[in-house]
Amino acid sequence: MHKRTASLTLRRAIPCFVAFAAYVIVLVVSLRLLAHGVEGRAAELAVSLSPVIPVIALCFCIVRLIRGMDEMHRAIQLEALSMSVAATALATFSYGFLENVGFPKVSLFVVLPLMCGFWAAGTVLAQWRYR
Repeated sequence: MHKRTASLTLRRAIPCFVAFAAYVIVLVVSLRLLAHGVEGRAAELAVSLSPVIPVIALCFCIVRLIRGMDEMHRAIQLEALSMSVAATALATFSYGFLENVGFPKVSLFVVLPLMCGFWAAGTVLAQWRYR
């Protein structure tokens, strides 16, 4: 990646970092509010789902970031995301069978970090392949 392309990509990624930071802040605040008790079921649901709002913003930022890439970098990201989806599906599917034989139940909260980790690894592999 050229210096100019890297700089442009980093500049375009800033809204993603801001959206992620907003997610972390909203998550911490919502968990604290829920721990202290929230009056009413509707308020409880709203507070519980509030971290989804910055995640929606993050999704839009990621799409915008990928749309701003040239064809080669889009191909790398498509390959990385394909690897991520396949690896996440394999890992969660396999672990589901292990739960049938006594392994502890795992929350669905592990799926997104797992997918992001596989996406990062897939990006490294795809970039190495196309260098």
